[in-house]
Amino acid sequence: MIVAGQLLIDGGDGHSILRPGFVRVDDGRIAEVIEGEIPRVADVGGEGFLVSPGFIDAHLHLPQFDMIGAHGMPLLRWLSDITFPSEMKWAEESYARDMTKRACSQLLSKGTTAIAAYATVHHRGARAALDVASSIGMRGVIGQVLMDREAPPELCGTVDRLLDEAKQLGESYPATERMAAAITPRFAISCSEELLDGAGRLAAEQGAMVQTHLAETQNECSVVEQLFDGRRYVDVYDSAGLLGERSILGHGIHLARSDLIRLASRRSVIAHCPTANTFLRSGAMNRSEWIDASVRLAVGSDIGAGYERSMVRVARATIETASAIGDDFPDAAAAWHGITAGNADALGWTDAGRLKVGSPADLLVIEPTIPWLGPMVDPLATLLWAWDDRWLKRTMLRGQFVD
Repeated sequence: MIVAGQLLIDGGDGHSILRPGFVRVDDGRIAEVIEGEIPRVADVGGEGFLVSPGFIDAHLHLPQFDMIGAHGMPLLRWLSDITFPSEMKWAEESYARDMTKRACSQLLSKGTTAIAAYATVHHRGARAALDVASSIGMRGVIGQVLMDREAPPELCGTVDRLLDEAKQLGESYPATERMAAAITPRFAISCSEELLDGAGRLAAEQGAMVQTHLAETQNECSVVEQLFDGRRYVDVYDSAGLLGERSILGHGIHLARSDLIRLASRRSVIAHCPTANTFLRSGAMNRSEWIDASVRLAVGSDIGAGYERSMVRVARATIETASAIGDDFPDAAAAWHGITAGNADALGWTDAGRLKVGSPADLLVIEPTIPWLGPMVDPLATLLWAWDDRWLKRTMLRGQFVD
């Protein structure tokens, strides 16, 4: 199959670039990427099309897709009043399975083909989510949430049981697979030190990705210090062995310079979630300060505190947030890179986020209905700011178009 158009290429410097060309897909993989010419006849696409790698979402919650829009509450109240009741429904395996199907369908309809996602504390529900996402063909990780305190009893487990269940998932879906299990303590408030320590050991044993939350709100940080004898949030995770280059920490807004230095030394990744931060009024990340400290960044929707399922809109929000607080803001080319090759690099995925020979053919065929290739405005800026989800005509997973 020949997919032709303006190719979204990794420019190699944290920016995406456009090049006319085509991608040849064979047996589910990218067989060729040819720049400089658009064939007159192609199976899909053409001169006015954008051909992009599938988008990557570095932080989201599958059980929260049905609660998008619960606005007006701070984080901890939002969890207790809205999130935890929603997650209790995943005790029913069939519900978890059906909801994962719906969530994946929504993600694919917006061009997201790879995810780093949270399930719930329910082992069978988490396994069902992994089964569904894997069968659909999505790339990524999904983790059973680990909690043993500061949550409803129905959502708390014992340390031994939770770690044993997480171990089982890691054995069924190892880190080397296209869809893998992640070690996912929700956040320090809901985890005892014993559970955090065990999670750190298990992640090291399995080479698994770690997902958790960090410093989303100031109140949250204060509660962590109360629960852990005055220690800083970053120190709690570091002592548990949860900071490393495969650690994805959601939000990371309220951090001191010493925290940033620690995170940079561990090569841990902060998943910047601008729409969720705005929605819950949690604060705004000073992105350039984090970059100056050499902290690695990714971009996540954080559904359902995040209200945008489209990663293009989330990328746009990174610019809007930085601009609103007077921070240096990324340009459009950097924003596009963030949700493709940038997120792939942050998550350690060499087989996603790029139009690269040998990689699985996870592609998007986009047909803007406005003039976008003219000389007046950078085409990538035009696409970003005028984005319309209806432009996405086809989504391909492993060489097959999905509905």
